[in-house]
Amino acid sequence: AEVPAGRYRAQWNDDYHHAWHVLLTGETRGYYVDYETDPVRGIARALQDGFVYQGEASRHRGGSARGEPSTDLPPSAFVNFFQNHDQIGNRAFNERLTRLAEPRAIQAALAVTLLAPSPPLLFMGEEWGTTQPFPYFCDFDGDLAEAVRRGRRDEFSAHFAGLAATEGPDPLAGSTMRSAILDWDARAREPHTARLKLITSLLGIRRTHVVPMLARIDVAPRSAACEGRVIVARWGEAS
Repeated sequence: AEVPAGRYRAQWNDDYHHAWHVLLTGETRGYYVDYETDPVRGIARALQDGFVYQGEASRHRGGSARGEPSTDLPPSAFVNFFQNHDQIGNRAFNERLTRLAEPRAIQAALAVTLLAPSPPLLFMGEEWGTTQPFPYFCDFDGDLAEAVRRGRRDEFSAHFAGLAATEGPDPLAGSTMRSAILDWDARAREPHTARLKLITSLLGIRRTHVVPMLARIDVAPRSAACEGRVIVARWGEAS
């Protein structure tokens, strides 16, 4: 379908990432505090309605409203993900999810995300579970370079107390950039081979069984609910 003038077809669903990140890692600092109470229920709402916050008060923002209604938007309007350049690059030490969560939990989360209707994002190397960091790096000079260094330290100190107690990688250093270069040979080693096999299988299932139904799912009723620690999500086809 043609994209309406001046509008996007889809956008990152940070809410989906944040709720899963809290569930998988237990982190609740900074903006993750908004998902601390019940991340499972947050994931369910994201699967059903897109955004978790649709105007509710945000603890991280001092009680001000966050988000806007998204219930009327189709699943295809939300790009769901666990890692991207922002969420890794803007950590103080740029750890991948593979360094922060249990492998079996990540596998289960990937299955949910790759088989749900919303378009999924796999960030570079995520398909084989790379453990390499993805630091923020740039090649600015002079005052701008120092402003970037100082600004990142101040941001971590203000919003992620404790994460900047030891200074992270220098964004201007060549070694910082080189540390992000993927080791493609890792795909031939375990546990990366097994992760790549899992992702390949899930994407095959998505292509065969999910993609042909996406146009109908976009206009069909959907629901997601928590039954204990289990999320039951349904995307019905329009009659």
